[in-house]
Amino acid sequence: MYLPTHFSETRPEVLHDLMCAHPLGTLVTVTQGEASADELPFVLDPAAGTLGTLRSHVARANPVAQLGSGEHEVLAIFRGPHAYISPSWYPSKAAHGKAVPTWNYVIVQAKGRLRVVDNDAEWLRSQLEAMTNSQESGRPHPWSVGDAPDDYLAQMMRAIVGIEITIDALVGKWKVSQNRDAADRAGVVNALACEPSDVAHAMSQLIPD
Repeated sequence: MYLPTHFSETRPEVLHDLMCAHPLGTLVTVTQGEASADELPFVLDPAAGTLGTLRSHVARANPVAQLGSGEHEVLAIFRGPHAYISPSWYPSKAAHGKAVPTWNYVIVQAKGRLRVVDNDAEWLRSQLEAMTNSQESGRPHPWSVGDAPDDYLAQMMRAIVGIEITIDALVGKWKVSQNRDAADRAGVVNALACEPSDVAHAMSQLIPD
């Protein structure tokens, strides 16, 4: 990933927070020279390994399930808020016109070796419960894995396998107008706050003063 120094975010706790807040990641794999990408909900265990461990599951029919254990380096990508940035929002544009559009975004890339977890019902049940609880907790009537009939749950679990990625490298890019002066950044914040998109509002909170 192209990463100018002023857009780099290296604090593990900040990167972990984004991964937990936006758990639907893109898993990129390369087998026999062909790249493939799958959208998967991940659960991060920040205490497992030096940089944390990601756990998820895939359909048994998914080629990812055939990758084996620890033989394939993979990339998991997590995207946070993003927004188009109009040059008309910069006070400097009115002064000299030297401005062009851009796109602000935050992203985390996690690299590691993938391990397929098969024929381990206890591990898989634990992963499903962790994922479900992370999304259901706080709801008025939270659903839990135990709500499903045992025979139905067993049938569903036979159709999936677990995956685990011990993170070896963690890179964050926070492209949030750090390369503009304070007046231009304030203009962007004010404009994004007036946009109808919740994502734009979230981006406005990330731009430094």
